[in-house]
Amino acid sequence: MALIGGSLQSAVGRTHHIAARMDNRWRIVCGAFSRSPHVCSETADALSLPASAAFTDYHEMLHRFAGRLAAVCVLVPTPQHAEIICDVLQAGIPVITEKSLACSPAEVERIIAVRDAAQGKLAVTFNYSGYPAIRELRQMIAEGRLGSLIHVAAEMPQEGFIRWAGRPFQLPQPQPWRLTDGRLPTVSLDLGVHLHHLIGFVTGQHPVSVTACQYSKGHFSEVTDSVHAMARYTDSLSVDLWYGKCFLGCANGLRIRVFGTEGSAEWLQMQPEVLQLSDRCGRIQLLTRSSTDAEVCGQPRYSRFKPGHPDGFLEAFANYYADLADWVQSDTEQDGTAADGGIASAEMALEGLQMMEAITESSRCGRWVDVGQHAYAV
Repeated sequence: MALIGGSLQSAVGRTHHIAARMDNRWRIVCGAFSRSPHVCSETADALSLPASAAFTDYHEMLHRFAGRLAAVCVLVPTPQHAEIICDVLQAGIPVITEKSLACSPAEVERIIAVRDAAQGKLAVTFNYSGYPAIRELRQMIAEGRLGSLIHVAAEMPQEGFIRWAGRPFQLPQPQPWRLTDGRLPTVSLDLGVHLHHLIGFVTGQHPVSVTACQYSKGHFSEVTDSVHAMARYTDSLSVDLWYGKCFLGCANGLRIRVFGTEGSAEWLQMQPEVLQLSDRCGRIQLLTRSSTDAEVCGQPRYSRFKPGHPDGFLEAFANYYADLADWVQSDTEQDGTAADGGIASAEMALEGLQMMEAITESSRCGRWVDVGQHAYAV
């Protein structure tokens, strides 16, 4: 695998370095890690790569390693995604890319057209679906163990745009591209698409229409940092979404609650190995990897060490990378949907951005707005 972006100075680079290699399913052989020769060389050294495997120009890397790469992972800032992804697809190499796939539905539609013309493969990383407890919840819902779904509440509050960065009181310093809102607020490209994917992943349902409000409450008044939306989904499912970066006390408060006619389930990212279940008799059960009735999260692939020794964010990302290895080696359809629906496709990403677009428009006009036609299967 090759990387474009993902240097040691990247916000997410080291996470991908570790997760991709954790289960020995991937080997990073080269990278255009940065335009800076020093940063590029430093990153190659950290990955035990020779100087000849480090590039400041990804075009040169694609030429030099033509025919030798199983995939290219794109880890540059979102505004740079579309051009790079299209170039890699046209070079005939499968693409794995960080979310958000692009900055707008129009950009994603262009990427899909290039992918289809090249008969290529494209997958988007949504690592929270790699948590075993989330996969357990997905299985439970598919089996009808919660009954007919009534409501989902999903939230992702963070504090990065409102807390102080140190003493004496200093403003945080987000990456510059995160402080510019384009057609869609960057906070929706960063957090909102995660919630869209997670809801679809566990329920199998699609957004139909939304009503929403957006605000700026933190240090950076030029960008939206708080979003609250209500959504109507297929199969008469109602959904609440709340996300943003101006909520003190929340480093990453990702939580999802699913309510059905026979039971409910709750999962918090800060307690990732616990799935809280409730039933119609008032019983509350905590399901973990050690539970004898765990159908998914107790599987050997999710037990790198025995229960009681918690896995976390990096291991969840590694689970997703293991699925990506299966996907890239398979004859899976080019839309990137794995056999179990675990890999996020460009079509899924398109629907997510269409939902974010509808949220933005609803906040502007003050009414319910329809989401673009859903185009992928879960």
